[in-house]
Amino acid sequence: MKLRTGMLVAALGLSSALLVGCGDDGDDQAKEGDQKQPSSQESSTSQYGGGTPDSDGSESTNDNDQSSQSGGDDSQQASAGGGEPVNLIFGTGGTGGSYYPIGGALKSVFEESDLVDGVQVVSTGASVQNINNITDGLNQVAIVMSDVAYDAVKGQNQFEGQAADIQTIAGLYPNVVQVVATADSDIQSIADLKGKRVGVGKVGSGVEQSAAKVLESAGLSYDDLAQVSHTGYADSVTEMSNGNLDAAFFTSGVPNSSITGLMQSTDVTFVPVSGDVASTLLEKYPYYENYEIPAGAPERYNLGDAVNTVAIRNIMIVPSSMRDDVAEDLAKRFHDYLESGNVSVGALKQFDPATMNQNLVVPVHPGAQAYYDTLASSGGDEADISEATASQAANEQAATTDADGAEADPAKQTSAETPEDNAQPTEGSDTSGGDNAQDKEPQS
Repeated sequence: MKLRTGMLVAALGLSSALLVGCGDDGDDQAKEGDQKQPSSQESSTSQYGGGTPDSDGSESTNDNDQSSQSGGDDSQQASAGGGEPVNLIFGTGGTGGSYYPIGGALKSVFEESDLVDGVQVVSTGASVQNINNITDGLNQVAIVMSDVAYDAVKGQNQFEGQAADIQTIAGLYPNVVQVVATADSDIQSIADLKGKRVGVGKVGSGVEQSAAKVLESAGLSYDDLAQVSHTGYADSVTEMSNGNLDAAFFTSGVPNSSITGLMQSTDVTFVPVSGDVASTLLEKYPYYENYEIPAGAPERYNLGDAVNTVAIRNIMIVPSSMRDDVAEDLAKRFHDYLESGNVSVGALKQFDPATMNQNLVVPVHPGAQAYYDTLASSGGDEADISEATASQAANEQAATTDADGAEADPAKQTSAETPEDNAQPTEGSDTSGGDNAQDKEPQS
């Protein structure tokens, strides 16, 4: 009996040593043993929606009810070799936007994994709060905008001195900068906005951020405009229809319902963000990417000529400490869902699944990249494999590139939200967002 007891004590000591040796620094935030899993979606949403605002404008909770078992203690045990399933808390955005129904749709997709015990979708203040929640161990998956994520990994602006240890599972759909002018305003380029009356979006919105950066890249500022109107989409459309504005900025998915409504009553011109303006913008702010609004696409304004502009991509992020096998399976199941033909949220139909690991400013998680590598190799095309490898290298390079003075007011860091569907994700449900694109003005 004494011999068996001694062997048991020795085994426990060896197990403890192994667990300590395999632990990740990123798990420290999630080691509170007395934290509890929210008992329902409602309590979790309430917790995130009714917290105390942090200095960056996001909301934080006053009590730590989020469970450390959601990727915290479970992750440590599994990383020690158990491979046990984890619980995930999925940070989204407001219930009226696109992030929330996307979370609802992916809940059942991710829960099909043997590595995932359950997924809880929570409504949050979107990008800034989602990153803070992942850093604090409160969320394990989240959707954010690339500009906010870029600042987070660089530890700049509202994340000054507090760089976030996050990685990407997948790149999602873009928020497209759309500059629309009345046909009789004679505005054909961004430079032509000089001396004109322009709607630049509400103060503190993602639209205003994009407007200021685009104007800056063309060598213009608000002082060069005849009138600066801090109007949202609806008011900009009204003022353009009444002849009180010459042009307005819209940053959203394509199509934007406010623009389609304007086109029914007013002749408009889509102003390109291209050439030197786009090059300057992309060089200074690497989270922008080129985007083309196609010609002859009835679901995208049915334009006579294609319009070249820029966009900011939304991405799905996780903590860098997430187990490789979990990250790999999440990427696989998300990709398979996009290819299944059963996608229920319109925004998820607006990008090519083949680009999920390409042109990202936050490095792809190694586990997710392992899955993307299998996609490339399964095709048997060495060129595809080389392209995937080059894309990953470019991602890592972009993530370590300075923004060259890219300054942003913390209150203006935003997440794009779109009223597609206000349905609440429930246990086991697949929340449909319909086929409408994002068209709500991004707000912080």
